[in-house]
Parts: sequence; C-alpha cells; structure tokens
Amino acid sequence: MTPNTDLNIPLFERAKALIPGGVNSPVRAFKAVGGTPRFVKRAQGAYFWDANDQRFIDYIGSWGPMILGHGHPAVLEAVQKAALEGFSFGAPTEREIELAEEILGLVPSMEMIRLVSSGTEAGMSAIRLARGATGRSKLIKFEGCYHGHADALLVKAGSGLATFGNATSAGVPPEVVQHTLVLEYNNVAQLEEAFALHGKELACLMIEPIAGNMNFVRASVPFMRRCRELCSEYGALLVLDEVMTGFRVALGSAQSLYAQSIPGFKPDITVLGKVIGGGMPLAAFGASRAIMEHLAPLGAVYQAGTLSGNPVATACGLATLREIRKPGFFDALGARTRSLVDGLAAAAAAEGLPFSADCEGGMFGFFLLPRLPQNYAQVLTTDGARFNQLFHGLLDRGVYIAPALYEAGFVSAAHTAQDIADTVAIARDVFKTLIK
Repeated sequence: MTPNTDLNIPLFERAKALIPGGVNSPVRAFKAVGGTPRFVKRAQGAYFWDANDQRFIDYIGSWGPMILGHGHPAVLEAVQKAALEGFSFGAPTEREIELAEEILGLVPSMEMIRLVSSGTEAGMSAIRLARGATGRSKLIKFEGCYHGHADALLVKAGSGLATFGNATSAGVPPEVVQHTLVLEYNNVAQLEEAFALHGKELACLMIEPIAGNMNFVRASVPFMRRCRELCSEYGALLVLDEVMTGFRVALGSAQSLYAQSIPGFKPDITVLGKVIGGGMPLAAFGASRAIMEHLAPLGAVYQAGTLSGNPVATACGLATLREIRKPGFFDALGARTRSLVDGLAAAAAAEGLPFSADCEGGMFGFFLLPRLPQNYAQVLTTDGARFNQLFHGLLDRGVYIAPALYEAGFVSAAHTAQDIADTVAIARDVFKTLIK
C-alpha cells in the first residue's frame, strides 16, 4: 500500500489536539463537506499553495477582503512601511483620519465613522448605537443573514410574528435574544406585519443587502424599499450590514446600487469590514453626525478597543481603497466575475444539471437549483450531497471554493481570463460526474 503523503492530514491532527475542531473559525474545518482542510503555506495573486505545495485558484480570497488578490505590490509596500514605524500605539494616528476621509468620501450616507477590528465588533456596536440613539430595545434581523457572533444576533426564527427569536448557540441565554425578531428575507407582507405589531418598539432593522452567508441572495428592490419606508415611518434605524458587500460589489458599496432604483435611498447606519482592511483585521460602522455623536466620548453609548485603528491595518486598508477607486477597476472586476458565472452556467446547462447563479462586482454565488432562491428556506432545498461532490471535484483539480454551500464566492483583480477559462473547463469535467 502506498503511504499517504498528504501533509495536511498530520497538520490537522496536530491542530485538533490543540484548537477546538482544529480551526479558529468553524467553516474552515470542512465539516459541512467532509475531508481534510487545506493548510495554506503562502499566497500570491489569485492563488494559494497548501502544505503539499499544491496550487489552488482561490475563490474565497480570505472570505472577501483580497479584492486586489494576494500580495499586491502597493499594499505590500504600505504595510511594510507601516510595520517599520510601529505595530500599535494605542493613540491616534493621522492615517486613521486619512482612512476615514477615504471611506466617507465614497459612502456619502455616513458623516462620521468609528474604526474597530472585526465585523462582529462593528455589527454589535451598531446595534448598541441604534438602541442608544432611539431609546428602544427591539430589533429585526432576517433568517439567513449573518452579522457576526454577538449574542443578540445568534438567533433563529421564533414561532410567529408575535414572538421573538430563539438562540442558535449554546451559551446565549433566552433573555438575551428576547428583543430580536427574525423575519424571512424578501417577504414584504411579513415585514409589514412585523412593523404593525412592533414598530414603535423597534430600535433598528439590520440587513445584508446581498446576503453572503446563505450563498448569494439579493434583497429585492421592492423589499429594500419597504425596509427603508417602514423604518422611516416608525422611527426605527435602518442598519445596512455591508461587511461583505462594502467596496466589493461596487465602489459605493451595495447601497449605491439600491440608490439607483430607489430615489434618495440611504441607510441610517452602515457596517463595513473585509475590503476596508485589505486582509488585515479592520472594520467600521458609521452614520450621520447626529447619530454618531451618541458614542463615547461625546455621548452615553460606550464602545472601545485597544487595537481599533491599528496603524498597520489602516495602512493596508488605505492602500487597498486607493487602488480600487482607480478608473475602470470595477468595470473590469465585474466583467471578469460575470464571465466566470456565465461560463459555469453554460457548462452546467450542457450537462443538463440544475444550476442558477448571480454576481455583482467581485462577489458571486451559485446554486444547484433551477432558479435563484429568494430566502433561506429556498436555499435549504439545494442538493447538499451533490454540492459536496462538486466541491471535492473542484478541490482535487486545484480550484478552491467555499467549503459550504451557504457561502458566497469572490473574484479578485488578480484573476486572469485564463484562470476563469481553466476554472470553467475544470467545472465542466466535474459536472459530468455529478449526473452519474
């Protein structure tokens, strides 16, 4: 018998002895798809190499931040320079101001911003701010949307609109989620009923404009319009979670796309992450001056963080944003992503495989379903076993997509036309095996 020489296996065994599940974030464990995670040694451009020095075309891009690809020269230079000046100061720096100016200049719904270190931190802080600004406690979120692992947001749908959600994680007491109402994404009638029942008690409605944690599902324009209208009517704040979509689907983020169809559309609070850090731990939340001045040290809503505005992270994020705002960047990125999605769809159709896909900017998703789902319940009808077969077929041939059917994918500026063509050709071969 030939000995197994896959170096990922002993690494995973070592990791499991020391780290719960062998990973520091659950989806990395491959539990949904089976098999052994790939331990990454290095990355460059559109690729990474694992412990066996096998190269993969990377379509997760650190789950979104690597919009320029890995190791972009301008970003690398900025990070190296910042690191030489100091890793962390716990005091203000000019670069924090420069990054704030850059972000606010691109997303005009915000007048002030607060930098933090993770999307979870930004999301939970935005909710605290909304509650502090309105003096209300209750909030709406949507099934299938993920806003980080803060206790109040780890919630599944309750038994009806008159009741609130149930915790989806051990360690979250029922009383912590008693103020969280979970609704179905893209369900206008349910949304209207929820506001009729609870509107005057709602601090905020929090939503991903394009949900990336039930793969890729857009909020329809009529649905987003009603979210905005009802929040305005009842005095609740509309919180747009753009951790994933911010500067990834468009230069003005997803809210700029909805503003094209909904005159005057803007959220009250925006949550950002991923791309604004360029791969370093950095996130943010922002709003109008009147709302943001509720934050300490100006107001009574407390929020703090030792590493917030970290000088190396801000250098990385600032260099990234300056690259993506160059003329033509998003036109080229969107065209490349569309070519991938269209190629996959054509390959699946040629094999008679149920398949639907969508994309925006550098973000995409696909389903082994004949039509795009509109909510989490529809996403769950995807053939999980067939997806797992597809995932491993691609992985074995050097294409790395998310190891779970509920995650969106990402294309970077570093992906070439040849990378896309190679991926589609590999997928076509794998699709042939799925119909047997």
